[in-house]
Amino acid sequence: MNEHFIRIKALDGELKLSHKKRDFGLTVSTKELVYQKPHANYHIRLSDIISITPFELPVGSKPMRIRREGTGASETVSVETGMQHYRIYAKEATLHNRSGIFQLHSVQFILPVLNDLLLAISRYGGLDAVT
Repeated sequence: MNEHFIRIKALDGELKLSHKKRDFGLTVSTKELVYQKPHANYHIRLSDIISITPFELPVGSKPMRIRREGTGASETVSVETGMQHYRIYAKEATLHNRSGIFQLHSVQFILPVLNDLLLAISRYGGLDAVT
């Protein structure tokens, strides 16, 4: 596990699955999804998730890496080939970082999600597949 991850201090609901990689982690409980990255945790209530759709890079494109720098903060996002990525839309999320706790509204994340985690999110979040 990455030494820069912030420990999840409180998890709403019962822990069901957790997946940690070098630069991100996903934890699913019966009530929330927690996306961990170095120095930040995003808590998303399953009831606030509006949709989850597969995300594919356009054919012929290369993996992308975006770096955004602001006032004393930077964020790097990578979309690599390999694991299936999904676009997760939610009404709101809570950001826990080293500066405090912040509410975010109308958020979207593009994340690599294992099938077992996706099934748990849909089961406990009451989401149905639309084909």
